[in-house]
Amino acid sequence: MLKMLKALSVQRTGWFLLVLSGVLLELTALYFQYGMQLQPCVMCIYERVALFGIIVAGLIGMIAPRFFIIRFFALIIGLACAIKGVLLALTHVDYQMNPAPWKQCSIFAEFPETLPLDKWLPVLFQPTGSCSEISWEFLGITMAQWLVVIFAFYSLLLLLVLISQVHKSRTQRRLFN
Repeated sequence: MLKMLKALSVQRTGWFLLVLSGVLLELTALYFQYGMQLQPCVMCIYERVALFGIIVAGLIGMIAPRFFIIRFFALIIGLACAIKGVLLALTHVDYQMNPAPWKQCSIFAEFPETLPLDKWLPVLFQPTGSCSEISWEFLGITMAQWLVVIFAFYSLLLLLVLISQVHKSRTQRRLFN
């Protein structure tokens, strides 16, 4: 399996699939926001930024997938964003499952002054909802819980691809052929 993941990582196809999956998830989020009128909260916006980080990692990997340094850099960025996404989604689930007046997210996105995404692209990054509100479920699982699954999958996949970069495959000698 590691051999297959490494072979996929040195081709643009693998990185394109990573970008495509992230873009499709972002488009789904925008459909929920504008098509279904579900208002994103601050945690939703932060999770959206983490997903954009995975997309950027895929784009970096697509630049020159045959160069180890670029692949490694893209994998580290993607893995860091995926792990951050898991942590954000778990916090979001905690806000939803254990609501309390003293445990709530901010009503404003707190981006760095040098990167005020909510001011630059309010269509994508302006929070208007409440973190503890559960406004959508599928199969009895909330959107935040689905995001835990999605980011955990990305984390596991990117970790395995990272391991495949340094894993030496053993060549088997065949006695009878």
